[in-house]
Amino acid sequence: MARGTTSSIDDCLGVSKKYIYIQRLMIDRISTYKSLVPPSIDISPAIALDFAILKYSRAKFHSQTYTMAQELPTVRWGIVATGMISNWFVSDLLLPSWPNKRANHIIQSIGSSSIAKGQKFYDEYVHPNLSNNSGITPKIYASYAEVYNDPDVDVVYIGTPHSFHKQNCIDAINAGKHVLCEKAFTLTQADAKEVTALAREKGVFLMEAMWTRFYPLVKELRRLLYEEKVIGQVWRTFADFGLSYDVASLPDSSRLKDLSMGAGSLLDIGIYSLTWGLLTLEENVGKGEHPKVLAAQTLQGGVETLSSWILSYPSTGKHGILTSTTNVRTEKTFARVEGSKGFITVQGPTSSPESFIVKLHDEEGEGKLYEFEKPGRGFYWEADAVAVDVANGRKENETIPLAETERVMGILDEIRKQGGARFPSDTF
Repeated sequence: MARGTTSSIDDCLGVSKKYIYIQRLMIDRISTYKSLVPPSIDISPAIALDFAILKYSRAKFHSQTYTMAQELPTVRWGIVATGMISNWFVSDLLLPSWPNKRANHIIQSIGSSSIAKGQKFYDEYVHPNLSNNSGITPKIYASYAEVYNDPDVDVVYIGTPHSFHKQNCIDAINAGKHVLCEKAFTLTQADAKEVTALAREKGVFLMEAMWTRFYPLVKELRRLLYEEKVIGQVWRTFADFGLSYDVASLPDSSRLKDLSMGAGSLLDIGIYSLTWGLLTLEENVGKGEHPKVLAAQTLQGGVETLSSWILSYPSTGKHGILTSTTNVRTEKTFARVEGSKGFITVQGPTSSPESFIVKLHDEEGEGKLYEFEKPGRGFYWEADAVAVDVANGRKENETIPLAETERVMGILDEIRKQGGARFPSDTF
C-alpha cells in the first residue's frame, strides 16, 4: 500500500479501524481470486501474500495499540484536604483501570492540617492500592502550601469545603499550578470570576470538578437528545437531589450547618439538579439563551434545607423544574426529561447516574434501558479530561469551560437572592 494511502487511513480511520479496513480488503481480494480465476490456475501464492499482509497488519495493530497505551498522558496529583470527597477521588484514580481510560494518574503528594491526618488518609486510601501508583509513595505534608510548592506536582486537586475554594485556588494558581477544584466552585459568582480571571492571567489550567458532566452516560444521553432527537423536541426536565439528615442536631461547626462554610442543600447537592437541567434543556451548554429563574427556599435556623426553582427559556418555552433538600431522600429515579415523542427517566444517585430509560409514546413496553459500566464512583473521567487538556496545553475544558462555571454560580446566587438563604460573606 502506498505511503500516502496508509497515512490517509491513519488520519481518517484510526489504528483499530485501519486494521479492520485492511482485514476486509484482504478477505475481499481472496474471495475475488476464487470467483474469477479458473480452477486450473494455482492462486495459492497470491492468497499467501495477502495472508502475510493481513498478519503483518494485525501485528502492527497490536503493536500500535500497546504503544498508544504506553503513551497515555500522566498527571502527578497534589491532593489538598483529606475528607470524604478526596477519599473518593483518590480511590478512583488508584483503580487498575476503567472504561474509556485516557490517562494515567499518580498521587504525588497529600496535604492536610497535620501529618497525622495525612498519614491516616494515606494508610486507608492510598497504601492498599499503592501498586497502582506507578511505584510512587506520596509525600505527606502538614500544610496545603507545601503541596502548591512541590515541584513534582502537576495538578492540584482541591477537596476542601466550599468556603475555602477561592483562597485555595488563588494560592495554587499563584504557585503556578494547574487546578481541579471541587464543586460548588466558590460561594458566589463574584468569587468565581476572581479566581477564573487569575487563572487566565497566570496561564494555568483551571476546571471545576463537576464530575457528572464527564460520565459516558451523560454524553450518550445528550447525543440521543440533540443528535438523534430520540424524544423529539425537548420541552421540560424534572430533577431532584435529596438527602435526609437533621440539620438542627448537627454541631454548629459542621459544614452542613455553618453558614460561613456555605451550609445548605443548594451548593452541596442542588448544584447537581441544576446541572441536569442545563445539560438536558440546552443543546449547546452555556452558548445559547440564559434561562430566567423563579425560586423559593425553606430555612431552618437560617440554614436552607429545601430549594425549588424553575428555569425558563422565553425564546423556546422550555422549563426545568429542579429541587434539592436535606429533609427527604430522593428515590432511584431522580430525573425525567420530556419531549414531543416520549420521555427519558434517569436512575441512580443524582451525582453519579447508573442508567436511563427511553420511552416513546407510540411504542409498547417499558422502553429501552441504557446501562453503563462504572467501577468505583466515576471520578476518573473528569481526571482523564484534565490530563488530556494539560498534555495538550489547553487552559480550560470544553465540557465545563470557565464561563459555564461562572454562569452556574450566577444562577445559584439568583436562587438564594429570591429564596432568602444568605452567607456572611454575601454582598447582595
